[in-house]
Amino acid sequence: MTTSVFQFGEIKPEYPVAVLNERTVRAAAGILFVFALISFMNAWLMGNFSPTKVFVCAFLIEFTIRIFINPKYAPVMVLAQWLVKGQQPEYTGAPQKRFAWSIGLILAATMFYLIVLKSVVGPINIIVCASCLALMFFETSFGICIGCKIYNLFNKAQAQLCPGNSCDIKTEKQNNISKSQLLILVLFAVSVLAIFNYFSGSLTEPALSAAPHEVIIKEVDAKEVERCKVPDFAKAMGHEEKWKLHNNCK
Repeated sequence: MTTSVFQFGEIKPEYPVAVLNERTVRAAAGILFVFALISFMNAWLMGNFSPTKVFVCAFLIEFTIRIFINPKYAPVMVLAQWLVKGQQPEYTGAPQKRFAWSIGLILAATMFYLIVLKSVVGPINIIVCASCLALMFFETSFGICIGCKIYNLFNKAQAQLCPGNSCDIKTEKQNNISKSQLLILVLFAVSVLAIFNYFSGSLTEPALSAAPHEVIIKEVDAKEVERCKVPDFAKAMGHEEKWKLHNNCK
């Protein structure tokens, strides 16, 4: 086995390409997903972008080390490797992972510019954040590397050593869902929807009358009024209140 500080993946003689331990990769994706979701919820529900800025910086550092130095020295990968140290390694091809992580690096750099440097708040942030969350969720939950799928569209040399040998499965379909299983799935979804509708209706309480209070008229800065003017895209999405929350407007 050949090792180097500046190297992407491990070189093992029994494999045709450089490899990474898929268990470590998925664990790292899960760790990042948790913190990404927490920071996203803080921004979306509370209008607090500080956790998002911290996460974006950490995310950018992590993927910069992965791509340009060595994944084995990336902090989250180190933690993930320690967490799965008792499991049998499952080696997958490194080239497609490098391509997929390059997409992550581009998304991280975009968010760094928008959120950290410019403090931009808008739909582009939501799209980029949602993309990151989706990529990490599919990676950690299902072992599906969406970036690796895209890799095959732009490279003549197709990906090798995919998780679960998915690269080699061409015609045979594994784990087909039977009609009875599909029926159970549909009934379960309908049941959950019915339960949700029941409780959402029963828990609705009549609004309490607001207590009378003295109205204090304050002089409002014209610039502040203009700054807090809800843009058309937020109105079209029905997110006027969310936009005001995210921009610290009342």
